[in-house]
Amino acid sequence: MDTMSSTSPKPSCIALIPARSGSKRVPDKNIRPLAGHPLIAYSICAALQSRVFAAVVVSTDSEAYARIAREYGAEIPFMRPAELSGDTSPDIEWVEYTLKRLADEGRCYDCFSILRPTSPFRLPETIQRAWTEFCTEEGVDSLRAVETCGQHPGKMWVIRGRRMLPLLPFGPAEQPWHSSQYPSLPLVHVQNASLEIAWSRVVFAGRTIAGNVLMPFLTRDEEGFDVNQPYDWALAEQMVKAGTARLPEVSKAR
Repeated sequence: MDTMSSTSPKPSCIALIPARSGSKRVPDKNIRPLAGHPLIAYSICAALQSRVFAAVVVSTDSEAYARIAREYGAEIPFMRPAELSGDTSPDIEWVEYTLKRLADEGRCYDCFSILRPTSPFRLPETIQRAWTEFCTEEGVDSLRAVETCGQHPGKMWVIRGRRMLPLLPFGPAEQPWHSSQYPSLPLVHVQNASLEIAWSRVVFAGRTIAGNVLMPFLTRDEEGFDVNQPYDWALAEQMVKAGTARLPEVSKAR
């Protein structure tokens, strides 16, 4: 069990920012400009400004992405292999590769945090709040950002030919969830891309990025907003322009 007392030093943590170059829905989304800076810059700068991490590392298969990431202060100690950069490559592959390569170089960290570039409204204080919650919680393997789901899974269906089956066949038989009012349904949360924090042992001992015991981190307002579709880009730009969402402060390191 990983526990910390009020007097013990906090564990070391590395920020891992994934930025593969093969996005199809929005080509080159990780470096596409938002409010004057490439999208990835906001995650890099938020990580650096949080002062939580012993290192901020970008994992990418693109030399162009690596050059941009370095301009904003991130480290790219090595490139991600192409075979770990496909559309269906699971996170555990590149996380394990990165942590093992660093460990081989004598760089070991107690914890790691995944900060995905598609969450530009994740602020330094968001990271600080999550880190504090993680460090004060006993007996967990990881923390994951979640928010209340907008569309309840109790009203979702799986289609098989010309028939439908409820995704969640629960609830009382006389009043199934798919035929109930939203206020009567159980509160359900969905994960977002804002951040994850885990003990490094879950990778080395269990080959997973989350382990078995997860704690929730409830994001606020736009902290969990995910920019992935063209519509998301237009909405993000509109929110920045209207002042309804705040981006981390960004400056180049060189």
